[in-house]
Amino acid sequence: MWLSSVPDSLPRKYRRLHAFRVILVSGRTYNDLNQYPVFPWVLTNYESNELDLSLPSNYRDLSKVEAARHLPIGALNPSRRVYFEERYNSWEHDSIPPFHYGTHYSTAAFVLNWLIRVEPFTTMFLALQGGKFDHPNRLFSSVSLSWKNCQRDTSDVKELIPEFFFLPEMLMNTNRYRLGQQEDGTAVGDIELPPWCSSPEEFVRINRMALESEFVSCQLHQWIDLIFGYKQRGPEAVRATNVFYYLTYEGSVDMDTITDPVMKEAIENQIRNFGQTPSQLLMEPHPPRSSAMHLWILHPLQSPMMFSSIPDDVCMTMKFVSNSPVCHISANTYPQLPLPSVVTVTTSQQFAVNRWNSTYAATVQSPSYAETPQTPTANLPLSMDPILCEYRHLATGNNSNPTLRRHLGDNFSQKLRIRSNCFVTTVDSRFLVACGFWDNSFRVFSTETAKIVQIVFGHYGVVTCLSRSECNITSDCYIASGSADCTVLLWHWNARTQTIVGEGEVPTPRATLTGHEQPVTSVVISAELGLVVSGSQNGPVLVHTTFGDLLRSLEPPSGFLSPENIAMSREGVIVVNYERGHIAAFTINGKRLRQESHNDNLQASCENI
Repeated sequence: MWLSSVPDSLPRKYRRLHAFRVILVSGRTYNDLNQYPVFPWVLTNYESNELDLSLPSNYRDLSKVEAARHLPIGALNPSRRVYFEERYNSWEHDSIPPFHYGTHYSTAAFVLNWLIRVEPFTTMFLALQGGKFDHPNRLFSSVSLSWKNCQRDTSDVKELIPEFFFLPEMLMNTNRYRLGQQEDGTAVGDIELPPWCSSPEEFVRINRMALESEFVSCQLHQWIDLIFGYKQRGPEAVRATNVFYYLTYEGSVDMDTITDPVMKEAIENQIRNFGQTPSQLLMEPHPPRSSAMHLWILHPLQSPMMFSSIPDDVCMTMKFVSNSPVCHISANTYPQLPLPSVVTVTTSQQFAVNRWNSTYAATVQSPSYAETPQTPTANLPLSMDPILCEYRHLATGNNSNPTLRRHLGDNFSQKLRIRSNCFVTTVDSRFLVACGFWDNSFRVFSTETAKIVQIVFGHYGVVTCLSRSECNITSDCYIASGSADCTVLLWHWNARTQTIVGEGEVPTPRATLTGHEQPVTSVVISAELGLVVSGSQNGPVLVHTTFGDLLRSLEPPSGFLSPENIAMSREGVIVVNYERGHIAAFTINGKRLRQESHNDNLQASCENI
């Protein structure tokens, strides 16, 4: 729900949302082309060979003011704005109210034109055009040309759609549709990209970076006021040169009062085909999004590290009493957690829960904060697990060994090499899930007591790898387990019961993922994307949905053998670490982006969230 009055804390909570998500919660839907989500043009430079995102001149000024008015895209060009204002002021009609724009920034035809190269939008476009593609000169063929047209053409005030910020495939004519030739003889195929990007993937990445930049974030509320807010209708819309044809507005006509069937059909077609203005959500100005720097000043303990340089020197070294190599690190250091901590596991199956010092970030970034009196460890990022610290203070003759309170019990299967992906922790670090046991189970341990909380069976071979998804609002999540039996099972972790649950009393998998012909060596799951990516020994990397459907296989480059570790970003980029130091990156749709080889074997990887 959107409110006309907002609490002071909203800008801080709003800051936690990506700009992309802020726009998506506006009420528009992917399920209706006439009410498709609307996104702003955020860049203006589509001509340079290089793009510096630190320069304001490369951005569209979403807060552009002319005579104390914030302007929509149709009024950014001064000469075109004069044309639209003259139309409004000179309009005389008995039944049609005056308007600035007879066209709209979002229509079904515009959406289909943007997405004409990908199904099912190609088929829908052909249905709209009577089975034929439109004239080549009117098809979307160039990002730069589209930007120029919406600045100078009085019939073009289009904004963008979400896919410009996450779907590079919309810019490629992968299906090789014959879209014709333009008047200058140029064939319409792949989209002509700006010189500052070398691929559709890079364009989408840079466009998304621009959308999430401080420059756009601090102005986005001005654009929201025009599209969804108090400048959408009434006197404020007139002052902002932001009035569209009356039939585009919700509730502008009562269809039940129209008795003439011909007139009624004409109005319905007008509404259906020529754009619908979003529902008005705000009657007062939308609150600005607090900048990251502003939040840093107000809340130094939650300050982002983006404003401090990463130190090159080692700030802390920890040595564990087991004297064994550390094979797993899980950092759950969110400030909202009761006890932010870093969990480590060694190859000798000993784990440690090392407390994260929340004052450390402020100490690093704020010299004045660092000068205040603090505990001896406040200037260090971690405090070693107090249970293991007791090991150094054992009294003579005391047979109790604190290290036993941090041991995972039974030995792992001799057939399994202990790696980082044999372990996952819950988001609050209260439980550690481990696999590799000889009885084909994986087990849930309490990090407080090291006691087994739950033993989960489901595989017919040794469980070789684990992965945990993001948590939902109740802290529930998925846990994926890969096995030597060539399958991946999907489990549901219930935060309320603090166990893996099923349909009955015994935990049962939510889905069984098949397709591998060799033991599974690595798995990663994203509940947000609804995907599970898994790799097997000497086999391909498979992409499944969380419902168990196989989507595609990512074939390795020549000479790249068994995948040992897989990471996946929230944008859907999949990075696979193969044996012998080989790395390859793929898009979520299977396109290989890059490959590299290193002399040393990589033991672990993580995504940058």
